[in-house]
This record gives sequence, structure tokens and C-alpha cells, in this order.
Amino acid sequence: MQQTDVVILGAGAAGMMCAIEAGRRGRSVLLVEHNKAPGEKIRISGGGRCNFTNLHAAPKNFLSQNPHFCISALSRFSQHDFIARVEAAGIAYHEKTLGQLFCDGSAKEIIEMLLTDMRAAGVELKLETRALEVSYRDGAYILRLEQSGREFEVQSSALVVATGGKSIPKMGASGFGYRLAAQFDVPVVETRPGLVPLTFDSGQLALFQPLSGLGVDVIVSNERASFKEAMLFTHRGLSGPAILQISSYWREGEAVQLNLLPGRDAAALLAEAQQQGGGRQLRTALGELVPKRLAEMIEQQAGVAGKLAELSSAEMERAAGLMAAMQVKPVGSEGYRTAEVTLGGVDTKALSSKSMEVSAQPGLYFIGEVVDVTGWLGGYNFQWAWSTGYAAGQVV
Repeated sequence: MQQTDVVILGAGAAGMMCAIEAGRRGRSVLLVEHNKAPGEKIRISGGGRCNFTNLHAAPKNFLSQNPHFCISALSRFSQHDFIARVEAAGIAYHEKTLGQLFCDGSAKEIIEMLLTDMRAAGVELKLETRALEVSYRDGAYILRLEQSGREFEVQSSALVVATGGKSIPKMGASGFGYRLAAQFDVPVVETRPGLVPLTFDSGQLALFQPLSGLGVDVIVSNERASFKEAMLFTHRGLSGPAILQISSYWREGEAVQLNLLPGRDAAALLAEAQQQGGGRQLRTALGELVPKRLAEMIEQQAGVAGKLAELSSAEMERAAGLMAAMQVKPVGSEGYRTAEVTLGGVDTKALSSKSMEVSAQPGLYFIGEVVDVTGWLGGYNFQWAWSTGYAAGQVV
């Protein structure tokens, strides 16, 4: 049976960071990954350029049943700490928008940086290796692993679970981490897809499908959150950064509100248009404020048509009201297939916020996406991975 100090399940962002830190402390580390290559989510993120962190990362950008839990890890290893490592590795990067940092070149540069650090720290990486069984006996974790049809056992004093959530199953995502938590009586907060496109029923689709492919800047809101970013009409519903953001705060049965003229007064603009050219059609005036296809849909929804001069103030207000606060009611989301993250996860009540260790189970740690802490779109979830991987790596 192989003996090692630390076994880490999952060679994603959190797992690799933890392996580096533990290895640098002189611990013998085995990093196990069931995919053919490490860092697959890193590789595909940001259109292949990896949105590796965000300049503005702070506790307010994360969702959890305990909003204070993330403070310790984020403060101990911040976005500035990871940026320093990127710069030290000679990786060129840029800010795209809203503090989002991307590689100038390829996301593979981040993966190679991590692999280089792992090799220097003496980490052993086993790819295409599955954990078949985990047990705990006499203060040690016994893992039965399988690689290329061969089964073998590994014993360690510390086990770190960095297996991620259920999002993007084609990348190998599964609920393994949650099942392992249940095995050790660690509570799990109900999981659901996050940062995911929202879908409409057939009735709303009939209204919105002519807009498929159209992108506009909006403010999207519900009772809990509001985001000003781009939105995309799709053949199934709504997508784009604004919708992905609000999806983490949305529950089935709820409506969301769309301001199609963010930062502008729709009523005042239409009133001005009425005064300047009352002979114009309403859709023409609307088309000067929003794309033509959207203007036609607003006119249809408002049930108002005709020349501006002929419209009553109530009719003008209906059209303006739709642009300023259109209510839409999604029926669902596209699910884990396209979700960027998994909301919920291992309950933070069971973990130390400083070390990520399970309070009632010595030597067992959960880090990254598998934990009930989920960041906004824009590099925040990678920062959570770096921060928790670092935190656990200091103590395992």
C-alpha cells in the first residue's frame, strides 16, 4: 500500500493550488484526477484565455448560507497574491471589463504555471485515476483507486476533496464530493445550477424568439440582486452576462425585471420624441432607443401603435414602462449542462473557515466549488479556488 501525507482528489484550480502549498511545506502529496489532463475547466474558461481572477474580489461577490465564511480565505490569499504569481511566471494579462483579468495568450499558460510549481514542490500527479472507495481507520484515510484497469490502495493522514460541483458534466463533473461528504456525515446545502441561461415556456418563446441572437445592455433585477451588463435573447430564453449573474439569485416561479434603457429615462425620451416629431410612428421612435426588432416587440406588448401625436399620455407611459421595467418569468434554466458553477454544496457550518477542515472529522478538507460558496461571474470562482486551496495547503 502506498503511503503519503496528503491525498487530494481533483486536479482543478483548487486542488492544484492546495498541492503546491502542501508540497512546499515538505509534505508528500498525491494529486488524483479522473480526467486525461489537469485543469480542464481552466483550459476552457474565458474563451480559452482564462478569466483567472477579478480585481474587485471581495466577500460581497459571493453567495453562501453564511456570507461571512469566505472572509478568512479571501483575505489570507487575495486576488493580488495570485496576480503576483502570474506576473512572476511572466504571463501577460489584461483587464477586459469590470475588473475581469484574462491571459493575453492562452489559458494553458495558467495550467503550465501550476504544473511547474507542482513539479518544483514534488507533487505526484496521477491522471485518469478514479477513487472507488474511501474509508477512515485508525486516524488514516484509505483510498482504493483505479488507473488503467489496475486497482491499488493509498493511505494518508489528510484527505482534501477538490472535486468541484455538478456543472458541465461533459468535462467529467459529478456529485462525487457530495457523496463523500454524506459518507462522513458532513451536511450538504441543496445544490442547483448557477451562472446559467434562463428558459421560457412556449408562450413567452413565441413572443421573444424573433429576437433570438439580439444582444442589448440591460439592468436585470429581482428582490435580491441587480446587475448592469449585456443580455442575449436566445432560441430558448435569455442568456448573456447579466442573465448568468441574476440566475444565481433566481428561483423557479419568480419573475425578473429588465430595464432595457439602463441609465436613461424612457418616459422623458419618448415625451421629447413626441414633442419633436408627432407624425412619426411609435415604433420608429422606439427604434431610435433600442434595436428595431426589440422596438417592434415593445410596441406589440404595450398594445399601442400609431403616430406619436395621436397617442395618449397613458399609452406613452405603457410603452415607456415596458422599456424601463419589463417583467419576464422564466420557467427554468438550461441546467448543469451549461451552468458555469454549482450553487450550494458542503455546508460551511461543518468547516473551519481558516483551514477548510471538517470540524468533526480530523484530516478531511473540502475546498473550491464543492463548498457552499459561489462567486459572481467574472473570475470570482477561480479566486475562491485559489484562496481555499492556499488555506488548506498551509495546514494539511
